[in-house]
Amino acid sequence: MSNRYRIPDPLSVIHPRSLKHLSFQLQSLVKGRLWLKILIGMFLGIIVGLILGPSAGLVGQNVSYAIGEWLALPGYIFLALLQMIVVPLVFASIIRGIAAGEDMEQLKMIGSRTVAYFLATTALAIIIGLSLALMIDPGSYISSELVQSTMGSEMPSVSEDAIITPGIADVPGMVTTILPTNPLGSLATGQMLQVVVFSVIIGLALVSMSPTQSKPLLDLLGSLQEVSMTVVRWTMLLAPLAVFGLISKFTLNLGIAALMGMLVYVGTVLLGLLSLLVFYLMIVFIISRKGPINFLRSVRDVLLLAFSTSSSAVVMPLSIKTAEDKLGVRPSISQFVIPLGATINMNGTALYQSIAAVFLAQVFGVELGFGALLLLMITVVGASIGTPSTPGVGIVILAMILSSVGIPTAGIALIIGVDRILDMCRTSVNVTGDLVTCVIMDKWVGSKKPAMQERFEHSKRETQRKVLGEDVIVNSNDA
Repeated sequence: MSNRYRIPDPLSVIHPRSLKHLSFQLQSLVKGRLWLKILIGMFLGIIVGLILGPSAGLVGQNVSYAIGEWLALPGYIFLALLQMIVVPLVFASIIRGIAAGEDMEQLKMIGSRTVAYFLATTALAIIIGLSLALMIDPGSYISSELVQSTMGSEMPSVSEDAIITPGIADVPGMVTTILPTNPLGSLATGQMLQVVVFSVIIGLALVSMSPTQSKPLLDLLGSLQEVSMTVVRWTMLLAPLAVFGLISKFTLNLGIAALMGMLVYVGTVLLGLLSLLVFYLMIVFIISRKGPINFLRSVRDVLLLAFSTSSSAVVMPLSIKTAEDKLGVRPSISQFVIPLGATINMNGTALYQSIAAVFLAQVFGVELGFGALLLLMITVVGASIGTPSTPGVGIVILAMILSSVGIPTAGIALIIGVDRILDMCRTSVNVTGDLVTCVIMDKWVGSKKPAMQERFEHSKRETQRKVLGEDVIVNSNDA
């Protein structure tokens, strides 16, 4: 039989360019202080919403609703554009991130350990969220008048049999749904967990093939990354106007009384996110002896951009650049962990969803026993892993979580008005989690090569790319 496909280690032969070279697409947003423009847009949106809302008496309720929809139009376009581009960007980045590994043994270690770490920290984030929500009891601070005005005169009823716990016989069927029987359908509908599984399978198949066979597809995926980041840069021009419009609409519909009544809930979520951030800083200090202030100073730009965009996938190039250049993470680690983490490491989102679920249960008087809380925890873990890393999607996934434990999904109308600021905050925490994971895996997994040698070879290949004009280099001398 031909030895054509019997290459000892194809990963040592083929080298796709790092996604971090596209960080230049985001540099103008950082230098232009997009985060400040977002905050100004948010502040102006609240003012405009209060002025034009029915409570001010300047316009009627029907006119107020129409104005809110038109003001929110840039926000709808902004969200739709990001949701459109995130799936192909994540798909391409995971596959090329796998191909960026140094060797198959390292790839197996980092894959298994990264996924195990993600699951453990997601569970911890949910425990923090549930504990804070049960201790603070933010639902008790919401008046029945506020719920009636937000939900309408007809309050949803809760069925005694609403909670359905899956049996042991249901588990095999649930597991097989992770595998995409129609990959194009999963890509089209944004089923992110299935997209991740499909991307990993394709990536592993590519790095098991002859580099001459895998190079064309890797080149194509590199072009897809370029196109995606160009669309992202165009989309970000709408961000301040989008936030202004969305905040205006929500403030206009809810009014200041509703927003003030939600302060305890907002404070509970922010306290949870702060607790999770402190946990991350402790891990970094223990693992790398890097002080919290120095770490935050190193990752400041990418966190501010994540706050502005509300999408961990959009900031992937800058996250990789930050991990390698400022945190000293090996390229083979950062280029695998960041794309994977941007899709399944949603600890901030998981914490938020657990608090929101308990909050709404308290508002509607739904008793959550131990079994319901356990089911809630399992559901949030699965939902957060499969959540697309785009703005506003967390609130959509929350509907599925609420229905699983018998909480009226109509309660989402009560929290959607304050979701914009919480979305931006939890995205920053999600990105922090990805960067911390890079630091941990760099120490935990490492590579057969010393870190300095790996960075030297990476720099050497970048020089070679400029000479050859190639995105993917196949270097048989490395075999």
